[in-house]
Amino acid sequence: MAVFVALGAFLMTLAGGWTAQRVTDRRHLVLGLAGGLMLGVVGLDLLPEALDAAGGKVFGVPAALLLFVAGFLLAHLVERLLAHRQAAHGGEESNGRAPEVGLTAAAAMVGHSAMDGVAIGAAFQVGGGMGLAVAVAVIAHDFADGFNTYTLTALYGNARRKAVIMLVADAVAPVLGAASTLAFTIPERLLGGYLGLFGGALLYLAAAEILPEAHHEHPARSTLLCTVAGVGFIWLVVGLAG
Repeated sequence: MAVFVALGAFLMTLAGGWTAQRVTDRRHLVLGLAGGLMLGVVGLDLLPEALDAAGGKVFGVPAALLLFVAGFLLAHLVERLLAHRQAAHGGEESNGRAPEVGLTAAAAMVGHSAMDGVAIGAAFQVGGGMGLAVAVAVIAHDFADGFNTYTLTALYGNARRKAVIMLVADAVAPVLGAASTLAFTIPERLLGGYLGLFGGALLYLAAAEILPEAHHEHPARSTLLCTVAGVGFIWLVVGLAG
């Protein structure tokens, strides 16, 4: 049942990526929406789950928050190192951005989607009602995952073929993640730590890269509205799932 439900996440992820491809003539709106979706996923979904799951404090600070900050700093460090490496070797960049950063970010999205599948499988182990509730939340926000995976890969100057490959990998990941729960489960604290780390990295990409790019050439009110709509969509998904 968990694997069957995860197929819904597969289709929704592809739908999100397809949408991102079809609206390239409104790139600033795409990026504005992507930034809002990413901000909503981090603030309203990933971070609360991380705080609940990770538990414990390190020198007075919740471990999930420390990993959240570490994820933000790690994303910044990786981007700077890759960009410096590109410049030192005379490699091409896309508007000052190293293509490897886009691929790394997309790979992180794939890993997150796999964990979504694990979450579906684990929830069905608890009970059918819990499994369906988690599945609804995952399937709904996998549209945002597919949208963001394609957008992130393409934004950093990667070829369309690579963006599509990462999109397909992101779509397949929850199915494989759900299937993996037939053999094992991930400890709750480890899952919470991962969510905190990934959330910090995703916030960096949204705040430092996606949203500034969205407003760079088209500082329009419509772009801001798309960002707010993205956050609102995730809020609606989280609220319905709760």
